[in-house]
Amino acid sequence: MATLQLLTDCPNPAIGLRPCGGSSSPSARHYHYRGSQTRVVPRASHHQQKTPPLSLNRRQMIAETATASLALSLIGGFDKEAKSEDTLSEWERVYLPIDPGVVLLDIAFVPEDPKHGFLLGTRQTILETKDGGNTWAPRSIPSAEDEDFNYRFNSISFKGKEGWIVGKPAILLYTSDAGESWDRIPLSNQLPGDMVYIKATGEKSAEMVTDEGAIYVTSNRGYNWRAAVQETVSATLNRTVSSGISGASYYTGTFNTVNRSPDGSYVAVSSRGNFYLTWEPGQPFWQPHNRAVARRIQNMGWRADGGLWLLVRGGGLYLSKGTGITEEFEEIPVQSRGFGILDVGYRSQDEAWAAGGSGILLRTTNGGKTWSRDKAADNIAANLYSVKFINEQKGFVLGNDGVLLRYLG
Repeated sequence: MATLQLLTDCPNPAIGLRPCGGSSSPSARHYHYRGSQTRVVPRASHHQQKTPPLSLNRRQMIAETATASLALSLIGGFDKEAKSEDTLSEWERVYLPIDPGVVLLDIAFVPEDPKHGFLLGTRQTILETKDGGNTWAPRSIPSAEDEDFNYRFNSISFKGKEGWIVGKPAILLYTSDAGESWDRIPLSNQLPGDMVYIKATGEKSAEMVTDEGAIYVTSNRGYNWRAAVQETVSATLNRTVSSGISGASYYTGTFNTVNRSPDGSYVAVSSRGNFYLTWEPGQPFWQPHNRAVARRIQNMGWRADGGLWLLVRGGGLYLSKGTGITEEFEEIPVQSRGFGILDVGYRSQDEAWAAGGSGILLRTTNGGKTWSRDKAADNIAANLYSVKFINEQKGFVLGNDGVLLRYLG
């Protein structure tokens, strides 16, 4: 495990994430810049157009028609702001002004201004809304555009007017004015792993997680960070070969997913899905667990009652017995049509929604005991990766190809 700098001027050892020497940005040799992706938007012309010849053969006529149809679709698809259309049962699709192929990764709203929010994704995507998510517009952050990197913004979190964004290659953004301006916080190039999650916890305070299991906390606006665990997951598992965890010996992988509970506990799935890990505040190391099911784990998270849900590859859903951390799960029948379920989000204590491949949407109203399929989303040609409920009235489903669904209630 790479050793980070220790700040000896503090009473407790702290991990120094300040840059050493010159720029702390990762070497350009490790990342390929795709370049700016300028979109060409067809515009109606007021100039006189040439009249096509009267004698068009069938192939020419088809080409002319296809060109005109493409131009019209582009004009409609790249409006200045995104608009909500296509009502899907209790959800509606919001069309976004972004390139095809963008995967949406996280969404958050300012607590003191519930209509003001931000949406993150791949290909350096940051969108902003000021009407509760009905419309979205691209947001430019100069401090995140001054280098030749195509950032993947993974996570965003707000507490009051303070907000944080993390991404890959390593980038950390901070705002103290509800997102009106964002400052870039320098990071050490010795940070183990890629930052995949951040949680705003208080004034100038946040908690950050990397895909190698490093957890850091700050209380001074990111000037320095203290390690909450003593070593990465790889070091923990490889230090004890006889851990009894299947697939853990000589483990060199990363997290596939990581989810945080309201009380600060974490559950993470290994990159290959053959076991999972948990961590609770105060523990020095991550605790590995054997999976209790035959198929590999896709994702895990926390129920509203404090228990765990578990998704397996191929579409299976399991709920833990009781609350808290456990290795005992029971399978719940679901109509996934063979497509994988990728995430679960709880709207309330009893109601939750699950989303997955090929537009799968499932709903429960009894805490997860039974699930019914919302067939209205079957025609969405996208994988739905994440279900996010801001509160009981506001929720979103994030997918690939820029697919965003908004909860209507």
